Amino acid sequence: MAMELAVKRIYEQPAPGDGQRVLVDRIWPRGVRGKDAALTVWLKEIAPSNALRKWFGHEPARWEEFQERYRDEPDRNGEAVGQLRVLLGKGRVTLLYGAHDENHNNAVALAAYLRGTD
Repeated sequence: MAMELAVKRIYEQPAPGDGQRVLVDRIWPRGVRGKDAALTVWLKEIAPSNALRKWFGHEPARWEEFQERYRDEPDRNGEAVGQLRVLLGKGRVTLLYGAHDENHNNAVALAAYLRGTD
């Protein structure tokens, strides 16, 4: 069975096809009200560490190294990864993030980690 995993900005409207909506940012996104987010869960502990997040600074030139550094962090956080895998076992999961860059953010890196790809 293929993993049903999507990535979406939290600022986009929730949709029925999102399935389980999981915010994977360490910091709550600006301007988003909790009730409007329609979250299943906020897994801030699976987000990049503060040190890694600040180092990356959403600089596309640092993307490859960011992914390499971040790959080690979920390995040390088995509980949060386990929660995500349980949700994935129930159907579609949409990883939500607040960054402006749709291609270079922690949710994209986490999705690649979960899929076992780079």
